[in-house]
Amino acid sequence: MGDLEHWKPQSYSSVSPYLVVVGAQRVIDFVKAVFNATELRRYDNPDGSIMHAEVRIDDSIVMLGDGSEAYPPFVSLLHVYVEDVDRAYARAVEAGGTPVEPPQGREGEPDRRGSVKDPCGNTWAIATQLPQKSGDLTR
Repeated sequence: MGDLEHWKPQSYSSVSPYLVVVGAQRVIDFVKAVFNATELRRYDNPDGSIMHAEVRIDDSIVMLGDGSEAYPPFVSLLHVYVEDVDRAYARAVEAGGTPVEPPQGREGEPDRRGSVKDPCGNTWAIATQLPQKSGDLTR
């Protein structure tokens, strides 16, 4: 494929969520504490706000930055699969997240899921897919 194999950073997916918030550093700190995220790139504005940052959560990249006049902040909802939803949910609350819904299963769904709001108001749905038990659709 020649030069075409370098049209995006290695190990990045083609689509990444982009959070525009007030206080991007608070979101970075939150995802590091909750999901063991790794900060990959960061470009600060002269005033110290974050123009652009990228964090890796497991196999996914989330991009974010502080809002501006050109890009006003807005809230988002993100869904993250984790190994243990209950432990991740507890870490989220300990890291300053606001509980929205505690982890629970729902009939007909293979996931156990809970959700929290991060310090900037974004909702994080946190889930673990559980093995299907014959005849047991609720957990």
